[in-house]
Amino acid sequence: MSDSRAEVLRIVEAARADGWVLEPDAKRLFSLAGFDVPRLTVARTPEEADRFAREIGYPVVAKVVSPRILHKSDVGGVVVGIADAGRLEEVFRRFRGIEGFVGMIVEETVSGIELILGAKIDFQFGPMILLGMGGTGVEIYQDVALRMAPLSGKDVHAMIAGLKARRLLEGYRGAEKVDREKLTETVLAFAAMVMELRERIASIDINPLLCSSRRCVVADARIILGRHESIARR
Repeated sequence: MSDSRAEVLRIVEAARADGWVLEPDAKRLFSLAGFDVPRLTVARTPEEADRFAREIGYPVVAKVVSPRILHKSDVGGVVVGIADAGRLEEVFRRFRGIEGFVGMIVEETVSGIELILGAKIDFQFGPMILLGMGGTGVEIYQDVALRMAPLSGKDVHAMIAGLKARRLLEGYRGAEKVDREKLTETVLAFAAMVMELRERIASIDINPLLCSSRRCVVADARIILGRHESIARR
């Protein structure tokens, strides 16, 4: 077993008591698996937060870290466009009042088209991969494509072609085009990772996956663990 695979499995098993993987650990897992993730740190004080923000450059994104908060946006636990230390400290102090607070993610600002890349382990069909238009409006858009894993490049191309908003990926009205090859590689790598972890997880969501002409970045990730015993009996 490679060191990176062993570390991925260690992260998953360490999170089993909570039932899901906290975002910093999920980002670490994706990084180990070769995905592009933002530069980030978990700050325990406003001073740590500002020190890192100055290192990577303002503006930055801040997110609450709490094992009791699965949906950070629902509690105001995500703030973007933080331009200076004063605002960063203000956000930190507010986050500290959120239930279960253990720290604050400070990460670089990344731009791109918001996609969702997800997977669910279906009892009957096994790993199902979802690709669609993402962000906070994903439930409103409902613009997604589904395929059973494992996937081929042809499968991914068909998923992209099936999206109603695919023209946004092609540089609609002069906007920046998404690197289609990079997106395809990311989806294929994601499907392969899901196949590797299918006996340990219930679902994985990358939302948003921010794609541009240069990168496809795992901007936020949620990994819900499954019961290994029940999955193994399928």
